[in-house]
Amino acid sequence: MFLSLRKLGDGLFLQCCEEVAELYPKIKFDTMIIDNCCMQLVQNPYQFDVLVMPNLYGNIIDNLAAGLVGGAGVVPGESYSAEYAVFEMGARHPFAQAVGRNIANPTAMLLSAANMLRHLNLEFHSNLISDAVKKVIKVGKVRTRDLGGYCTTSDFVKSVIDNLHPHYGA
Repeated sequence: MFLSLRKLGDGLFLQCCEEVAELYPKIKFDTMIIDNCCMQLVQNPYQFDVLVMPNLYGNIIDNLAAGLVGGAGVVPGESYSAEYAVFEMGARHPFAQAVGRNIANPTAMLLSAANMLRHLNLEFHSNLISDAVKKVIKVGKVRTRDLGGYCTTSDFVKSVIDNLHPHYGA
């Protein structure tokens, strides 16, 4: 019974996507089953520009993609509707073991905040934060455990704060 419901739901989603794709003939539209999509993302991620899928498959892909680039702590996420925008970590890995231990990587949350500021047309402030985060990661002296270091969440955030430099004329 679950399988038939899943197929019905996937079928409706696919039908809606095909109908919308017909409205945009210049955009290439293709379909792929989730297991092949995961394999293709690992083998050749550059073939994809945009992935559209139901929530369950999105969670699978979020976690796979986060693992490919460093883990759940480094990927920001955004979700949009006609009325609302939500900014959060891109992978929903709770990392419950980190609660209260000062060991979680704050990159995803900091970049999500920067993306929210950009969405609110606060480009200057968004760039301050995202540039500082990227500089800390690029320099590589302050790394949390998930990135092969021994620094705490507080150490990382302090380093980001120390790298906040205004970009005059931007």
